[in-house]
Amino acid sequence: MKKKIVALLRKAGLTNKDLDKYIQIPKDPSHGDYSFTTFAIAKEQGLNPAEASYSIVSKIKHEEGFEKIIAVGPYVNFFVDARAIAEEVLKKIEFGKDKYGINKDGNRKKFMIEFSQPNTHKAVHVGHIRGTSLGESIARLHEFCGYRVIRANYSGDTGMHIAKWIWCYTKFHKNEKIKNEESWFAKIYVEAVQKLEGNEKGEAEVLAINRKLDERKDKKLIELWKSSRLKSVAAWKPIYDDLDVKFDKHFFESNVENAGRKIAQELVKKGIARIDDGATIIDLKKEDLGIWVLLRRDGTVLYSAKDLALANEKFSKYKADESLIITSVEQNLHFRQLRKTLELMKFKKWHDYKHLGFESVRLPEGKMSSRTGNNILYADFRNELVDAARLELEKRAQLPEKELRKRALTIAVAAMKYTMLKQDTNKVIIFNKYDAIRFEGDTGPYLLYSYARARSVLRKSKGAGKNKDFAISSKEKVLLNDLARFPEIVANANVNFNASGIAHYAYTLAQTFNEFYHSCQVIGSECEGFRLRLVKAFCQVMQNALHLLGIRALEEM
Repeated sequence: MKKKIVALLRKAGLTNKDLDKYIQIPKDPSHGDYSFTTFAIAKEQGLNPAEASYSIVSKIKHEEGFEKIIAVGPYVNFFVDARAIAEEVLKKIEFGKDKYGINKDGNRKKFMIEFSQPNTHKAVHVGHIRGTSLGESIARLHEFCGYRVIRANYSGDTGMHIAKWIWCYTKFHKNEKIKNEESWFAKIYVEAVQKLEGNEKGEAEVLAINRKLDERKDKKLIELWKSSRLKSVAAWKPIYDDLDVKFDKHFFESNVENAGRKIAQELVKKGIARIDDGATIIDLKKEDLGIWVLLRRDGTVLYSAKDLALANEKFSKYKADESLIITSVEQNLHFRQLRKTLELMKFKKWHDYKHLGFESVRLPEGKMSSRTGNNILYADFRNELVDAARLELEKRAQLPEKELRKRALTIAVAAMKYTMLKQDTNKVIIFNKYDAIRFEGDTGPYLLYSYARARSVLRKSKGAGKNKDFAISSKEKVLLNDLARFPEIVANANVNFNASGIAHYAYTLAQTFNEFYHSCQVIGSECEGFRLRLVKAFCQVMQNALHLLGIRALEEM
């Protein structure tokens, strides 16, 4: 429709570039389906905006696809012919089904996205859900837009946190069998932090363990490290199963440590890095990026050097055309330093190595910390939401225990993911479980409820339904317009790595459908056939949107 409007504006004599950027969708349907603002055009023509609007309308005759085109002050308002758009939109959705909204913008490029990144031997907590949900949604968006996507996870499996865990385990838990349980690993790590506070002897022992891990010579220690790492990673599987996330590749820091050391040494030879007080650094102060340390004085390889090696592996071994890393905003400076260093190294794909930072997730009680144990483990958090969902379901229906558990988990995950995705990445989330689990309002369960309500209508229908001559109501027209906008919403969200765009769209679509549902009788109406098609189209588009958010739809609530 925007293309048609631009074509009409060209007929009216407008030669300006990017006319489509002045086309808006009015919040009030009485102001038209689309509105063209004339402020900028009027200034160029030496007219006031109202005169420019009337001048444009006077040059546009009645056009197929529009009921009317009128000038109102500084706006030209376009009212779409509802019947014309209805058939066009419904046919596209019916033909496209789960592919409605896809495009080929990616042109089969290989896109590697790295996200989630829990460290081994530590807790997976509420904060991890945001990065995991965001990464999976962007991965699905890219697949929907024609990319070949490689999902990658990158975990810290070396360093002081590992040494602390091993110290605590060998000193206080060595007779315990290593468990693949998230809470068990987290408990030992928190205990280590607490017992090392003010403990100089313990700190020295931890440093010794860390050196031995770095040297890789103590066979028993390395065996313990590897076996406990394996169990720690296995403990994440139920979490990723819940969140419907699978990874194609799992990188570990230990895998790129040696390569990172070699790169740091090469950068010194090339004059990009230098030795300063024994440490290997890159001076990026001219770029206002400070000093970036690659190796400590004792030769320990830092995140910086490892990330240079990881970048090389992603593009050389996996032949990625583009790469995106999703982390907390606390890493923003680090990745700006990384990109600048890759540029200085004349790394061919440095501009395709992108980073997206997201703000923290907090509970009403305050900020979480895996060091102190002041956090909520994923499993505990999930169980709280599942219990809350069960209470809501039990108010509405009597269900077998197995089905009740299944639906409650789906609703709980929808509550989690939607809350994480609806906010812009630059905003802190205060997660309130009572708000997130509600079945009404701007929540994940509300989207599931709207979809299930529509599916219920279709189940109760007995066929195609009758279809006498009728006029399309304003509620039906708004719903059609929302359905028609889905492909554009997808394209914009993909380009901007903006999962919140899909979340906002899904919520608006659910609201529009529920307004239609309450205003327009479907079964038994004279236009039952058309309205059933409209309900079915809503189900398809909502299902597609939920898929892009990584949320499973429920046929019944």
